[in-house]
Parts: sequence; structure tokens; C-alpha cells
Amino acid sequence: MSSELTVGIIGGGGWLGRAIGAAMLERGVLQPASLILSSRSGRVDGFDAWPAVQLTQDNRQLAQRAEVIVLSVRPEQFADVSIEAAGKLVISFMAGVSVETLIARTGSQRIIRAMPNAAAQIRQSYTPWFATEPVSAADRAFTQAMFEACGSTDEVTSEADLDYLTGLVGSGAAYPALLAEAMLAHALAKGLPRQVAERAVRGVVVGASQLLGRDGMPPAEMVRAMLDYRGTTAAGLQAMIDAGFKTAIAAGLDAAEAAAQRMKASYSQPKG
Repeated sequence: MSSELTVGIIGGGGWLGRAIGAAMLERGVLQPASLILSSRSGRVDGFDAWPAVQLTQDNRQLAQRAEVIVLSVRPEQFADVSIEAAGKLVISFMAGVSVETLIARTGSQRIIRAMPNAAAQIRQSYTPWFATEPVSAADRAFTQAMFEACGSTDEVTSEADLDYLTGLVGSGAAYPALLAEAMLAHALAKGLPRQVAERAVRGVVVGASQLLGRDGMPPAEMVRAMLDYRGTTAAGLQAMIDAGFKTAIAAGLDAAEAAAQRMKASYSQPKG
């Protein structure tokens, strides 16, 4: 069902702003004339099919016209964004920019922090989000519909949970890409032709991982089943575990969470 809200995306020319804007139009969450995209150039690629979409270079004008303002810019760029959003719903995709800072900088009490990832481009992002108390049931329903248009989503009950998920979810394809890179390097070192090695690795990381989809087997159950089978997979898994695979993953997630906390402290400092 299409929302009657006017939604403005600041940073609408970036990959994430474009992906989520297009997803809302494709799934009928918004009518094209109800979407405003801002970019420094005043142009946004990928919206030729929706000529009614509004484009602007003026973030203040966008904030005046939109009832929902989406902040899809890098955290370090937020200092250059000047808007007045009192009484409006503000949805931020910025890692490490706290609710407190968003309230102070936008003038709105209706704040949602969310963490989509790169998979929004293929409508497969998992997006956790956190809302302040003044956010209404209608605001929540719109937010849920927006993120369901580009994947799956959950509202979390604390900002601390959102900060942790910034490191876990916001990294998107980076963690599987690291696994794929390591597997590919090993296969090439064993002398496999690159084309064969790349197809094999993609088949494992992209194809076989679909078994862990929404209705798939729980990860721990799959690992245990493979270990119990006592074949080549079990040998490989056990060697990875013994070499500290789980410890390395935990260290990476802890480091990402710590970085999110440092960013949050940094961006909470007053300008100047």
C-alpha cells in the first residue's frame, strides 16, 4: 500500500540512497512524485523510469518539503548538512552518529537510527533500526515498509544493540568477501585455473550459503551435522576451528563495535 508521505533522501545520489529510494518505488511504498532526492550535482542516476521523482541540490529546501527526512550521507559529511527538521521524522543511516547528536543537529525528537547494508542494492539487506519514544506507530509502520522493500528488518529496543549491529550488519558483504578472498588465494596457490577457482569460491560463499536463508537450517545445526559426518568437510571445519576461526571472528566483531563507539563519541562533540 502506497504511503501518502513525502520522503526526502539527503544523499540520494549515493549507492544506498539510490537503492532504497528505488526499492520503495518498485514495491509501491511511495509514489514517484512523493520522493525527493538531493545530491551535490542535482542529478541522480537510475530513476529515468520515474520522471516524477523530484531532484534538488538544496537540503534545506528538501527538509521544508518532506515529512520524512532520510540522512544517507557519510558520518563525516554530516557536519556540512544544515537542516531544520523539528516535528518531522528523521531516519539516519549514519554509523556512529547517536540519537542525542541527531536530535541536537536536526531539532527533531522523532528519530530513527538504522543500519542497512550494501545488499539493499539487490533487495537483500537486513536492516535493524532503533526509534526514540516520540516516534509514532504510523512512523514505525512506514519505516518497516521502507526496509522490507529492500530486504528484511527488525526494530531493536536499545541504541546499544544498534551500535553492535552496526559492526555486524553494516559491513554487508565485506565479511563474506574476506572469506572468499582467503579461499580464492588458497585455491590459486594450489594451481587451480583462476576461472575455475573463482567459480568454485562463488559457489561456496554465494550459492551454498543460501541453505542458511530465512527458512534454512540453523548455522550451529549445520556445522554439527557436517562435523558428525566425519568426511572431508568435517576435517576442514575442525582444522579451521582449531586454528582460531571463531576467535578471529569474535575479534573482528569486537573491533567493529569498538570503532562504532569511538565514532559515536567523536561525532557527539560540538562543532568547532
